[in-house]
Amino acid sequence: MDMKPPIMLSSFDMERIEQLLDSSTYRNAPAVDALHETLRRAQVVLPENIPADVVTMNSAVRFVDDTDTEHVLKLVYPHQAKAHDVVSVMAPVGSALLGLSVGQSVACQSPVGRELQLRVLEVTYQPEANGEYHL
Repeated sequence: MDMKPPIMLSSFDMERIEQLLDSSTYRNAPAVDALHETLRRAQVVLPENIPADVVTMNSAVRFVDDTDTEHVLKLVYPHQAKAHDVVSVMAPVGSALLGLSVGQSVACQSPVGRELQLRVLEVTYQPEANGEYHL
């Protein structure tokens, strides 16, 4: 089993994601176990104390995969995941990015089941860094 990097979540994101996981809509979704594992290993801090280089909910993140393909996606809740430039926190890539800091890498499954290695290059927008604590 690979070692996952330490991550940080805001208490607000943690609360909203736990509510999402407790809902009957997502209780048996395929990515639930991975997201639970992400939450278990997170250091939880107040939203105003989260560093600006951490991927939080509604952050836009620039990252690269192991094929050296660069991506810029916004991490969103499932009901917001209808645009082409977003990734749901319920998707394997979304739950893998949650809480990572710039420079950290993590392994996850691609949508077709292939293992990917992702590395965060930049958080191009983070709500908390802009004083937006309740998006």
